[in-house]
Amino acid sequence: MGLSAGVLPSLAIGAAAFGAGELILHTKEKIENNQNNDVYETIKEAKSKSLQIQNMISKIEDENLRQNIREICETTNKIIDTVERKPEKFKKINHFFDYYLPVTYNILKKYDEIENQKLSSNESKKFMKQTQGMIEKINVAFKEQLSNLYQSDIVNTDAEMKVFDSMLKQDGYDVENDFNVKKEE
Repeated sequence: MGLSAGVLPSLAIGAAAFGAGELILHTKEKIENNQNNDVYETIKEAKSKSLQIQNMISKIEDENLRQNIREICETTNKIIDTVERKPEKFKKINHFFDYYLPVTYNILKKYDEIENQKLSSNESKKFMKQTQGMIEKINVAFKEQLSNLYQSDIVNTDAEMKVFDSMLKQDGYDVENDFNVKKEE
């Protein structure tokens, strides 16, 4: 009314603005729901792939390789559990679920196939050795993936402890000097 617009045009503008706001909010809500569904669907697929990898343990003859596969499964399950508890970490680990797990399974499946053929050619022996080395690398990489998931938590908690320690000192509670506590570094 203050802009010399009539009641009907003002109502129309207000209704259009309300409709646009609702559309934007519903679209944002749908996107968030789809992202959550993607996370849970990916986690479900990752659990299935982890189980397939775990089932390879009984098929592999080489004990060192079986131990690496056990560790890979253990680490994978920790990663899955972490993302289930904290879906916001999904973006950091999405490539792990989409690429690393399926490729790991495919490598192990091919290894088992070649191993079962009992081939004695130089090529097959070389392939077996390369695969064993690759599984060791995958084991290390998976452990680093898990560590990376917690990196920001570690940094944040460390900063929080430093601030807390400073506040204790400011308030006259210098634990190290008051109680003769040795600081371990």
